[in-house]
Amino acid sequence: MKKSILAIAFIALAAVSCKNDKNKVEAKEEVKEVQKVENVINSYKANVAESNITWKGSKPTGSHNGVVSLQNGVFDIENGTVKAGEFTIDMTTISCSDLEAGNGKEKLEGHLKSADFFDVEKFPTAKFVVTSSEAKDGKVNITGNLTLKDVTKSITIPATIIEDGEFATLKSDTFSVDRTDFGVTYSSKKFDAALKDKFINDLMEMSLDIKAKK
Repeated sequence: MKKSILAIAFIALAAVSCKNDKNKVEAKEEVKEVQKVENVINSYKANVAESNITWKGSKPTGSHNGVVSLQNGVFDIENGTVKAGEFTIDMTTISCSDLEAGNGKEKLEGHLKSADFFDVEKFPTAKFVVTSSEAKDGKVNITGNLTLKDVTKSITIPATIIEDGEFATLKSDTFSVDRTDFGVTYSSKKFDAALKDKFINDLMEMSLDIKAKK
């Protein structure tokens, strides 16, 4: 019975890992030439109260998921693509949705905010700055510089854009980034092989759902 339980656990972990690998976006060197967003008529300003950024992290014994708030954001849409844009994420708001208060929620959130992970006291915000985009297969592949902690890398995110009069929605597919590319190395097997099955997956799932208005 014990062997069967272990086998099921490893199969489940492998399934999660395969899913994460499929959604992984490659972190490349920072794109130096960035178009600035100007306050022009085709610019949309994010409604931070209605926008949503989700995250999910996993390990062999399970996973946790939650949200983090958008501090501000603005983007230009031209011919169905994002011409330019800039989004600031308030890392001090990172929270866990699958744990209840008094039952590990505060402990996990405190750990995520600590220097082991995102060190929000030193790096209170993260940023994504659009550098280019391309329409492909019904999606818009948005390339931009993601700055997390003190590291900036270029990533490309598949997204859907909907314009409706004065309103616009920018919704990404679920994508995975390698946290170690951004200096978040706590409990990573890349840096500590002795962890065995007590590691935390390097890939972190994210998704963006930005509601905006002209």
